[in-house]
Amino acid sequence: MDSPLRPEAAPLLQTRPGSNDEAERAYDADEKVVISVSEDGRSMEDDGSLPPFSWRKLWRFTGPGFLMSIAFLDPGNLEGDLQAGACAGYSLLWLLFWSTAMGLLIQLLSARLGVATGRHLAELCREEYPRWATIALWIMAELALIGADIQEVIGSAIAIKILSGGVIPLWAGVVITASDCFIFLFLENYGVRKLEAFFGVLIATMAVSFAIMFGEAKPSGKEFLIGVLVPKLSSSTIRQAVGVVGCIIMPHNVFLHSALVQSRKIDNSKTSHVREAMSYYSIESTVALLISFFINVCVTTVFAKGFYGTEVASSIGLENAGQFLQEKYGGKLFPILYIWGIGLLASGQSSTITGTYAGQFIMGGFLNLRLKKWARSLITRSFAMLPTIIVALLFDTDDSAMDILNESLNVLQSIQIPFALIPLLALVSKEQLMGAFRIGPIMKVVTWIMVGFLIIINGYLLLDFFTAEVHGLLISCLLSSALAIYVIFIAYLVLRHSAFCTSGTLAINKGFCNRN
Repeated sequence: MDSPLRPEAAPLLQTRPGSNDEAERAYDADEKVVISVSEDGRSMEDDGSLPPFSWRKLWRFTGPGFLMSIAFLDPGNLEGDLQAGACAGYSLLWLLFWSTAMGLLIQLLSARLGVATGRHLAELCREEYPRWATIALWIMAELALIGADIQEVIGSAIAIKILSGGVIPLWAGVVITASDCFIFLFLENYGVRKLEAFFGVLIATMAVSFAIMFGEAKPSGKEFLIGVLVPKLSSSTIRQAVGVVGCIIMPHNVFLHSALVQSRKIDNSKTSHVREAMSYYSIESTVALLISFFINVCVTTVFAKGFYGTEVASSIGLENAGQFLQEKYGGKLFPILYIWGIGLLASGQSSTITGTYAGQFIMGGFLNLRLKKWARSLITRSFAMLPTIIVALLFDTDDSAMDILNESLNVLQSIQIPFALIPLLALVSKEQLMGAFRIGPIMKVVTWIMVGFLIIINGYLLLDFFTAEVHGLLISCLLSSALAIYVIFIAYLVLRHSAFCTSGTLAINKGFCNRN
């Protein structure tokens, strides 16, 4: 009689419910980057141990983590950075650091899921949850993506307006930015590595632009070190602190990273190959987020040095930040207004293209659509384009209205966070799915505490926004009803996670009992 599957082989060999050869895949076989088995071309034994470190292999694995890191550098994050610096000075740099560390842990879990199972989060949600829950999760993911996309496209349009000297209005910048999906399709035809190189150039552009601003402003090194090393929080900076934490975790980015790691051709049937891939992805993701942390620090400290404690600190936003910078610092060789505009344009363009990329995986994974990539890109882009153009026409000249809009979009994305993180933690904890690569008890406790913390933080943001902006009995009743449904769905996902763990343990135990 055949022996039952070993636990460590479960994610590699089992047939998953709902999966078939015609199911949507993140990448076709001919699109994947080939990773050599060993430096001398010989096959290595699958004893579960890691082979020697190779710089060449690290280079071959480098790419997905940098695409993932762009969500930490989108215009919404830059606005959170500049507001934290202007309103709280250097005091929230420690929170920025630990928020980035939390973001790294979540993204590593996402990569772990994609590498160990060979499938991305949206696909696995479709297979693991009932149809109604799958559709609900898809709608939530799309809403989060649309909210992020509007901010990113508006940010890019603001940069175009700055660089054109105000000649190109906001709505026209939106239309120009919308065409980036065609750039994406063009580059994608030349292979994954070309696309990754393009994003690398955009990240480098941001790093250089904001580093130049840092050099122009000359922030205090002492205040910087104190801000990073000494936790400090006051009642007057809670709003900015919540904004810093809330901007870091982007729901669509969790889905994206689990798909991006599948761009490398890995033999998922061999434990040692999966462990090796996880190791290299951990290194490149950590380096990518260290670079993103450096860029965010540059923005925060520049505005801390120039505007903290001034009368205009609370009125600085993404649209007028460039003008305030120009008035404060000017520019010796090149106006700082245009340096800011170049960095903002790189941020907006890179994040809108990765948003299109994420939209492909989310739609294809949840709905199992076998559409051409150009069709999925156009559908994904069209979801956000109409509301973005309306926003650009309505709020082009009203800074205060734009600030309220950004707060509304931050709330929209914040309330979607549980619908990405809870399924992720449930799946990486499931022994039937992950086998030897499921997270251990300590990691499970740490990640659930972290997710609970993020939900509380974003709940505060939600409550603060509704208290300030929502009035009227009818609207309050409608929102209360929606909140009740929202809480019930979160409770369902948590209880479903408990069922995942219980059924997985029973199935493994049953397999060993049958064997005996």
